[in-house]
Order: sequence, then C-alpha cells, then structure tokens
Amino acid sequence: MGSFYQNGIVANLHDFSYGTSSEANYKKLENDLMKFSKNNPMELILPCLFSEISGKALPKIVNEINKTKFLNHIVIGLDRANKNQYKEASNFFKNLEIPHSILWNDGPRLMELDKELKDKGLSPKEFGKGRNVWFCIGMTLARGKAESIALHDCDILTYEKSLLAKLFYPVANPVFNFQFCKGYYPRVADGKMNGRVSRLLVFPLLLAMEKTIGRSEYLDFMKSFRYPLAGEFSFRRNLLPRLRIPSDWGLEIGVLSEMQRNHASNRICQVDLAQKYDHKHQDLSENDDNSGLSRMSIDITKALIRKLATQGNIFTLETFRSIKATYYRAALDMIDIYRSDAQMNDLNFDSHIEEKTVELFALNIMKAGESFFENPMETPFIPTWNRVLSAIPDFLDRLELSVELDNAEVKKQI
Repeated sequence: MGSFYQNGIVANLHDFSYGTSSEANYKKLENDLMKFSKNNPMELILPCLFSEISGKALPKIVNEINKTKFLNHIVIGLDRANKNQYKEASNFFKNLEIPHSILWNDGPRLMELDKELKDKGLSPKEFGKGRNVWFCIGMTLARGKAESIALHDCDILTYEKSLLAKLFYPVANPVFNFQFCKGYYPRVADGKMNGRVSRLLVFPLLLAMEKTIGRSEYLDFMKSFRYPLAGEFSFRRNLLPRLRIPSDWGLEIGVLSEMQRNHASNRICQVDLAQKYDHKHQDLSENDDNSGLSRMSIDITKALIRKLATQGNIFTLETFRSIKATYYRAALDMIDIYRSDAQMNDLNFDSHIEEKTVELFALNIMKAGESFFENPMETPFIPTWNRVLSAIPDFLDRLELSVELDNAEVKKQI
C-alpha cells in the first residue's frame, strides 16, 4: 500500500518497494535482521491445526521460512492431533531447517499440566487458537532466549519470506522505539474483496459505538488499524508475562485492547506486510451461532463491549438497540463505497450477499449485548503467565521439559 498515511496515533510503516526493488529491499532487511539477531534472538510462534499439515498453505510457508537467515527458533503449537497424527506432523516439520519445538497440545503430558491448571482455576476455558497461542507463549518464556517474538497463522496461501522479515523488523531493530507491531494488507484475492468481518462488522461497529457512546481514546486507537483482525503481530519479550489473551474468537481485538491499556501509542505500530494476501475462509454460518463468521462476530462484539465497560461506559438494552441501528446504517453506507471500489478495480461484487452478511452481523450485535447482560461475571481472558507462576512457580520449567520429552520420543519413531 504505497501511501504516506499517518493518523497521529499508531505509526504506519509502509512498503514502497513493491515491484522491481522488492527483492533488493528484502535483502537489506534480512542483512539488518541477521545483525540484530546476534544480540536480539528472534523466535516465531506458529499456532497450527493438524488438518493444516495436508493443506495448500503450510508446505509453502515452511519452504519460505527455510529461505530466511535470521530466525533463532520456532515454537509450533499443534492442536487436534492424536498420537499418530502428532507423529505425522512431526515428520512433516522435519522439513523445517530452523531449530523448533512442537507443543502436542492434546498429548498426555500437556493435558496433565492443563489439569493442574484447571485445579487452580487457571486453565483456558475453551480450546482454540487463544489457548494454543497462550501455551506457545509459555514455551517461549520457558526457553527464555528470545527478545523479539512474532506470530502468524498457518493458513496463509500467499505467504512469502518478506512477510516475516517485515513483521519482525519494527520490534527487532534496537534503534526503533516499538514494543508491538501489527500487520496489515489488502484482503483482495480471486477477483473479489475478502475480509468480511473487518469490512462489514468492525469498521462500521466502531463508528456506531463512537456515535452512540461518544468519542474515546480507545475507539480512536482501534480505528487507527487498517486491518484490525490481522493474525500477524510481533512483540518484544517484556510484554508477554502480563499479556491477557482472550480464549474465544476475540483474540486479535483482545490483544489490541491490551496494547492500548498497557502501552503508550508511540510504542505501537502497524506494518504493510504484503501486496496480496489470501488465507482459508470461514463459512458465514447463518444458522449456527457457535461456528464460522457468526460466532466470530459475536465474540468480537463482546470483546469491544467488555473493553468499553471497563472504561466506565454504561450499557442498557436501549444502548444496544441504538448501536445496532447506527451500525446497520453505517454498514450499508460502506457497502456503497465498497461497490464503487470494486468496480474501479474490476472486482466481482455481490451487493445481495454483502447486505445479507450485514443483516446477520446486526442481529449478532444484539446477541452479544444479551450475552453481556446474562453473564456479568464472565471472565473471558486466560490468566497472565505472571499469575500462573505466582501460583505454580515451577510450571514453565515443567512445560519446557514436557515438550522436550514429547519431541525426543517422537523423533525416535520417525
């Protein structure tokens, strides 16, 4: 995205090298990162489902990561894998030439540790990406070697090595002041606009909340992000021990909310990661609130509501009705803009499907509000690692040992 856009809240770091200078720019970034890595080791977290092993994206991701020269270690969180599948996944990751650890989250050793956490009320309440990322962060802290940590999903179909370099660079460069970096990119692929939840829910919902509740630093901060649901972000290690991660599908919004709460905006940036980006798409799931984009829209809305409530905003049923009505009008206005954008870029655009999606999201805003009223004591965040270590001081040591034992055993079998 070759613009000079800045809004004065969150720094936008652009990529002006698309085209003939892209490879030269990557080599420059890589050379710098190799120098930084000597005193600032870099570790990548990959939350992964077993099903992604046989997908189109992950083999390419592994191949592109192998081309990099600045990574020190990779922590892979493997979900939904039985013993044979863990063995198959370990065999697959043998192709990864960079030192790595695999967390077999469904294995007996890690499940036993999880039971210990449950006994003390410290275990993540839901299985999913949030839980996977949380345990991977624990492993990174247990290893205690990384100074810069990045995270991205394993379903990126358009993955290139430059994405990883650009994601690490803002937090790895010792001259820069940034503690946290979020990725952004245009969600356009196969001749159409994607990114439905950002385009049709998050952007108009933030505008609706501002009109209904009033302007706030938090809403200004959230509106600063060009793709707030991007699954790619990077940190400096000192942020991780007290990071509160949502256990539901509000992970990306929850992490941004934590950054706004705990850090000055001049320590936060977003970086242009790719000229094109595509990944696995979720179904809309119109008839199932517990899956797909329907579940995601409810969880994201609840995450925003909870954050605003912690800042002293009072919500009533009338408030949610106003937010829903304001959202619906704002979203329809945005559809008109997206239609124009699509036509100028020769993209397919189905106004009927777009408006059906907005109607579902509007309904789910009310469902999120009802859930907020019905469960006032809900604690959606996974406890911080600082809290875990206060309750169980040797937990991270035993987590690291369990992962090492699992990895050593499976290596003998493949």
